Amino acid sequence: MRAIAAMAFLAVAGPVAGLKAQGLESTETVNRIVGSQVKQEETNATTEAANVNTAIDRTRENIGTVRKTSKLDKVDIVFLTDAARSEGGPPPEIESKVKQHQDDITELRKEIEANALLFNAIESRRVQAQDVLAVEFGDPGKIVIYAAAKPSN
Repeated sequence: MRAIAAMAFLAVAGPVAGLKAQGLESTETVNRIVGSQVKQEETNATTEAANVNTAIDRTRENIGTVRKTSKLDKVDIVFLTDAARSEGGPPPEIESKVKQHQDDITELRKEIEANALLFNAIESRRVQAQDVLAVEFGDPGKIVIYAAAKPSN
């Protein structure tokens, strides 16, 4: 009887313990999963408007790069805090670019969701793919992800 009770306990507790063990709360876990250094910064969209708009203009070519990306040394997530939905969305100079490239941005977001490395990187910082405005590949092995979001506290 005790053996049955112990097996029942493990059957119920086992999956829950496994989920907690796979959480993305610690930086070490994130870096191990992603295999890259994930950093974040907060700024205003108006400060980064030129960089964001340039990245949005390159969305079509970056979709293919996202699709092929399997290893990165560094992932920078730039939170455009004043562009978050809770703040009314991106400022007009960025919003007009988003509308102009809407189909490409939608495709980019789908590719990010399909890319385990990039999806886990944004998920580790609680960024939803729908909040990604653009990505920028700079130095080899580095990506900057611009997100219209606020970091979770």
